[in-house]
Amino acid sequence: MINCIAVDDEPLALKLLQDNISKVPFLKLVAACNDAFEAMKTLQENKIDLVFIDIQMPGLTGLQFIGSLENKPLVIFITAYKQYALESYDLSVVDYLVKPVALDRFIKACNRAKELQELKAIKQQYALQPSAEYFFLNIDYSQVKVMFDDIIWIEGLRDYIKVNLKSTTKPLIVRTSLKAIEPELPQNKFIRIHKSWLVAISEIRAVRKNSIFIKEIELPVGETFRDAVEKLIRKEL
Repeated sequence: MINCIAVDDEPLALKLLQDNISKVPFLKLVAACNDAFEAMKTLQENKIDLVFIDIQMPGLTGLQFIGSLENKPLVIFITAYKQYALESYDLSVVDYLVKPVALDRFIKACNRAKELQELKAIKQQYALQPSAEYFFLNIDYSQVKVMFDDIIWIEGLRDYIKVNLKSTTKPLIVRTSLKAIEPELPQNKFIRIHKSWLVAISEIRAVRKNSIFIKEIELPVGETFRDAVEKLIRKEL
C-alpha cells in the first residue's frame, strides 16, 4: 500500500483528485491539503510515500515546496499549466499531468509510482542485508582470504597496494590499485582519506585538519577527501 496526500488550493480540483485516488486499489489517501503549508505539516507527522500536488498555489508553489524538501517522497504534479514541465523534471518527479486528467492517464502515472516504490523498497532491503565479512586478494598466484575487520589501512603504491593487517606485522603486497580495490570494501567500514591511503574507520583514533591518527601513526588527509572526513566526524557517512 502506498500512503499518499493530495494538495490543491481549488476545492473542486482537490475533490476530483481524491475521487481518482479512491479508484486506485494500492493507494491510501492520508490527507487532502489545501496548500503547501498544510502538506508540510502532514509530511512531518506521517510516513508519506507519494504526493499529488498542484503547482500554482498561493504562498508557496508546488515547485517551491517540493524543491525545499530534503527527503523527497515520490511526486506527481497535476496542473493546468504545461510550461513548468521541464522545471518539474529537474526535481526527479514521477510524472507531470496536465488538467483535465483522464482517468487512464492518472492510473498510468500511479502505476509508474508503484514500480518506483517497489524498486526503492528492494534497494533498501538490499542495503540492510549484511555484507560479506571478507574478500580474496590475488597474492603470489594464490587467492588469499582477508577479513575486512583485520585491515588497518591500505596504501597505494602506483601499480601495487600494501594492506596492513592487525593479525600480522608483515603487510600484504597486491598487484592492483586503490581505485580498483575501493569498490570491494564496505563503505561503512572504510574511508578514503588521500589518493594513496584508505583506512579502516574503526582504527581511527583522532582527526586533525590535515591528518588522521591510527594508533601512534599519523596519515595525511588529501584536500579532495577533507569533506568526507568532515562528514565522518559529523556522523553523516
